[in-house]
Amino acid sequence: MTAELAHHLANQGFSITSGMATGIDGAAHKATLAVNGTTMAVLGSGVECIYPKRHQNLYHDIINTGCVISEYWPTIGPFAGNFPRRNRIVSGLSLGTVVVEASRKSGSLISARLAMEQNREVFAVPGSVLGGYSQGCHDLIKNGAKLVESAADIIEELGCLSDYHLEQLHLRHHIQDNDTSDLPFPSLLASVGYETTAIDVVVEDSGKPIDLVLIQMLELELQGWVAAVPGGYVRLKRS
Repeated sequence: MTAELAHHLANQGFSITSGMATGIDGAAHKATLAVNGTTMAVLGSGVECIYPKRHQNLYHDIINTGCVISEYWPTIGPFAGNFPRRNRIVSGLSLGTVVVEASRKSGSLISARLAMEQNREVFAVPGSVLGGYSQGCHDLIKNGAKLVESAADIIEELGCLSDYHLEQLHLRHHIQDNDTSDLPFPSLLASVGYETTAIDVVVEDSGKPIDLVLIQMLELELQGWVAAVPGGYVRLKRS
């Protein structure tokens, strides 16, 4: 399904952005390249650390026809915390985010929530009610995501938006300037110490679900309240 959607969208001139991970990400990139489309990969590592290693050929194919993006120093490895953090870039670069398959604990739901916060369109592909592999998609649809059966469902929604420039979309971005809030997410911020605090500790102390914690921690990091470090987060001293 991912390959079919990417194939038709690329043929219509849409660029496909994903994370170059195994599975759905890789299928999206490969299907786009197969029709000479443009695809972008946002990495959870530095650009000199190709992960997963099986995607080395895919990495170079993407560079030849699109681009590879990373906010990390070139030699930074694929730390677990990097991947949910990079999802805000995937959704921010895109007019819409498509969730093809997701359980209720899937990291894909973080991307969908970020897209909603960024005023982007969210799409979800329904699946079987057995096995739990599409529960996350069904929840998104119940909450307003557009049900997708074919690329036409996406093109219908995005056609009028595709003429917008990224500068215009940026005006609707959810990230606020630091001076617009004295203390964002105070209960969450109080859970992070000035020494490394594991994400599990933050979740337990804050009493919030992990997907919401990850989103709000991204906000705090972008606003300069905390920093992501190996093993968790540290609170930053501010004047």
